[in-house]
Amino acid sequence: MAGVSTFPGCGCCYRTSFTIRGREMRPSSVQATNLILSATTRVSRPFEEDMFPFSRFSLSNSRKASHKLVHSGIHMALVDERPVRSGDVSNLPQILAYELVQGALVKWSSNVENLKPDIPTAVLLHGILGGRKNWGSFARRLAQEFPMWQFLLVDLRCHGDSTSIKKRGPNTVASAALDVLKLVGQLRVTPRILVGHSFGGKVALSMVEQAAKPLARPVKVWVLDATPGKVRPGGDGEDHPGELISFLSTLPKQVASKRDVVSALIKEGFSKDVAQWVVTNLRPTDSSSSSFSWVFDLKGIAEMYKSYEETNLWKFVEDVPRGVHINFLKAERSLHRWALGDLQRIHAAEEQAADEGGGVQMHVLEDAGHWVHADNPDGLFRILSPSFQ
Repeated sequence: MAGVSTFPGCGCCYRTSFTIRGREMRPSSVQATNLILSATTRVSRPFEEDMFPFSRFSLSNSRKASHKLVHSGIHMALVDERPVRSGDVSNLPQILAYELVQGALVKWSSNVENLKPDIPTAVLLHGILGGRKNWGSFARRLAQEFPMWQFLLVDLRCHGDSTSIKKRGPNTVASAALDVLKLVGQLRVTPRILVGHSFGGKVALSMVEQAAKPLARPVKVWVLDATPGKVRPGGDGEDHPGELISFLSTLPKQVASKRDVVSALIKEGFSKDVAQWVVTNLRPTDSSSSSFSWVFDLKGIAEMYKSYEETNLWKFVEDVPRGVHINFLKAERSLHRWALGDLQRIHAAEEQAADEGGGVQMHVLEDAGHWVHADNPDGLFRILSPSFQ
């Protein structure tokens, strides 16, 4: 099922709210509801007329393609510019589950004769064991503040509603990035901003590495509390994702109570906040049962996290293409240790990128641990906001 909701970008906008299930579109003012893209798609938008934009995102070759990607014959380039009618979209194979949150001034139209310039689009990517819902509240806040923008939230492979969409291996940072590139190509949007938290930060970097040319220029990448090189976990007593994945793999696939799982995680030494966050990945097994089951593919996630630990994108960061601006954000109380060498290397890349027309910049978010968009959403909003202006 797909839901369509509306909200204003400012106090002067008309406020209304409605939900459309399947293809039922009763109100005549909602002409674009035949544009609902998939059973696991949610489109949030405040305007009643629609426009379906197209971009130049399609499949071909790329100078910066990752040599580590197994499916090396598939990369992105500027080719097909044909507009796709709304009816075509629902018939395309599903790539990832996603939600599109739109600002109040964004319009959609299934009439290809009235196509307007590409809507400014940002892609928000979650971390390991997360999901697109992690970004929901923050994306809606951005859409209210910047009503000309739309925000694409995805469940990465092996996570959330994308778990049921079978993917070829290997489950790596590069393959997760290629999934998102295929999705934006299918939706015919050209992202101007990529924001990724932790694992999602490396996915964002890998997207630009694999598809530097077809992305908009300039394109801004935000890597939240992650370094481009190998992962340095924090000290003892912290909620290390690798240890969390290992412990979750010892639990049954179906559990009787979320409370029992929270208690088990706390007993194992994980924080209460992380324990409560993890059980958001539990869903009722069925309507007639009181048990819960996990919505993720833990084996695939373990492979993805191993790839995250081992993936090294320093070479790309130190040779940023013209028109690409990479922002690293370090949480003041980071889960991961940012070595002095990492910080020095980023600052050196800042100077080199400025000389060559690219951009690298370092930021610090105060009063925040690793979960930056939950720990200090106001501070994160202030830091990110200039990118949308």
